[in-house]
Amino acid sequence: MAHDAPPEDGWKHSGVRVVPGDQLDDNTPQTPGMNRAAAINFARVGAQKLWAGTVHIHAGAKTGAHHHGPLESVIYVIRGRARMRWGEALEFTAEAGPGDFIYVPPYVPHQEINASSDETLSCVLVRSDSDSVVVNLEIEPAEKPEGVAWIDPIHKS
Repeated sequence: MAHDAPPEDGWKHSGVRVVPGDQLDDNTPQTPGMNRAAAINFARVGAQKLWAGTVHIHAGAKTGAHHHGPLESVIYVIRGRARMRWGEALEFTAEAGPGDFIYVPPYVPHQEINASSDETLSCVLVRSDSDSVVVNLEIEPAEKPEGVAWIDPIHKS
């Protein structure tokens, strides 16, 4: 589409899109121990170069090791305490709290951990492509993953 003229609808339906927080799509690749839900992707809004959504990790839960192929990821912590482990043997670690941003480069093996034993870790996640690439790895994690049920407005306890 040329950028010198507005589309036929004058941007009414092809312009800004609002995706209500209670209408996210959890039909997206998952990793044990966490739940991802898509807000912005190609299927939902026609996004060409971005994927955005939420991640919830319950108190004390840990994901399996994974990476996101060629995609860059940014995680923004809303609530809770995130511990990230990364490296070929998940040997490196750092923590982030509310208001902190985490950058994960392409192909980096990593594990997300809720460092809190009593509070859900809630984050916003943005990736550099509308394709949601998740490669779950067979790395013996430094901290063993724990499967914990995910509860949100769509999935009641």
